[in-house]
Amino acid sequence: MKETECNGERAKEDAITHFEKLFEILEERKSSVLKAIDASKKLRLDKFQTQMEEYQGLLENNGLVGYAQEVLKETDQSCFVQTAKQLHLRIQKATESLKSFRPAAQTSFEDYVVNTSKQTELLGELSFFSSGIDVPEINEEQSKVYNNALINWYHPEKDKADSYVLEYRKINRDEEMLSWNEVEVCGTSKVISELESNSNYAFRVRAYKGSICSPCSRELILHTPPAPVFSFLFDEKCGYNNEHLLLNLKRDRVESRAGFNLLLAAERIQVGYYTSLDYIIGDVGITKGKHFWAFRVEPYSYLVKAGVASSDKLQEWLRSPRDAVSPRYEQDSGHDSGSEDACFDSSQPFTLVTIGMKKFFIPKSPTSSKESENRVLPMPTSIGVFLDYDKGKVGFYDMDHMKCLYERQVDCSHTMYPAFALMGSGGIHLEEPITAKYLEYQEDM
Repeated sequence: MKETECNGERAKEDAITHFEKLFEILEERKSSVLKAIDASKKLRLDKFQTQMEEYQGLLENNGLVGYAQEVLKETDQSCFVQTAKQLHLRIQKATESLKSFRPAAQTSFEDYVVNTSKQTELLGELSFFSSGIDVPEINEEQSKVYNNALINWYHPEKDKADSYVLEYRKINRDEEMLSWNEVEVCGTSKVISELESNSNYAFRVRAYKGSICSPCSRELILHTPPAPVFSFLFDEKCGYNNEHLLLNLKRDRVESRAGFNLLLAAERIQVGYYTSLDYIIGDVGITKGKHFWAFRVEPYSYLVKAGVASSDKLQEWLRSPRDAVSPRYEQDSGHDSGSEDACFDSSQPFTLVTIGMKKFFIPKSPTSSKESENRVLPMPTSIGVFLDYDKGKVGFYDMDHMKCLYERQVDCSHTMYPAFALMGSGGIHLEEPITAKYLEYQEDM
């Protein structure tokens, strides 16, 4: 015990010595960099001062400043108008000579920006010289956040680590760091629950082998959804067209079958008409509060619409098939045809965005760009929908970065449902909630 105590203290002293050497190098470089910036700033200001005095002297030597001061003293209006005209001409001649003016030095200090990217990366990998255990790395592609956070990591020496400790903490908006929460893990994955909505969280992991602990991995920052996750499945009864749509047994995936039946129906399609959208909705409605859900659109999908719609509007859509083939029929959010632009300022009981051909289309609005290419974005891997029922607002998010792509008002005076529509070949897959069972299943795979 005494030997362990002594060796532990000696190891701490050695570590402190190494860090103090690094601090000394940083302080020396900091002092050198600041001196260089101050010297450049002083040199430039001196040049500007000299240049300013030269131009001020030119103005004073040609009598323009004194003449202008005398003109301003003139009290007679007619005399002032005459002299002011002459003053204006002299000022014009003087300013013409200033058109070729060039500052004596640059005002920008962009050449003095300190590049610490390589050093930051090296310091992030700072470890013991020989600890016998490597630093684990968080797998950013397989880590995600939805209703819970799923953190996966990779360890080069997985079989040599006895256990891991996953640390996480919330980052406040003023970047204030709270204390770390710790969870001991036997595997290389962990589900973290009870995270606050619309918040940034930092995650890191370290490995243990007996009494030896590796340094922490690099931190991974994830942003939680703006509201609690709303759980629902596709409704197989209300408006579901089993001739065109194929729903899986779990009711979390639907495909549009543009097959033989569609070709037979094409005989009835005339010039200027198009086939109708096949709608499918969620099996649970929303009557209050804030809710968030996410889904994935298959890359091969031709046309998919997704968003929210009121119960009244859905009944109108699903019970009026005779109007479905009319090119004037307002099936979507009213954002695609120019004849519907008048509806932009008014709140509607539905909002659907268009996704297809690996693109996400920002609907037209008075504030959006008139250029169509500026409204077309690459299709996100996963798309989130945020509905604030009480405030009557709906937003669409890129789940990879939890970034809002489009937001608008929506009339929530009736029960609102998640709504989807497909035309041609396509597929929609509801994002699966992250649970402990999900994690065990993934590990078994």
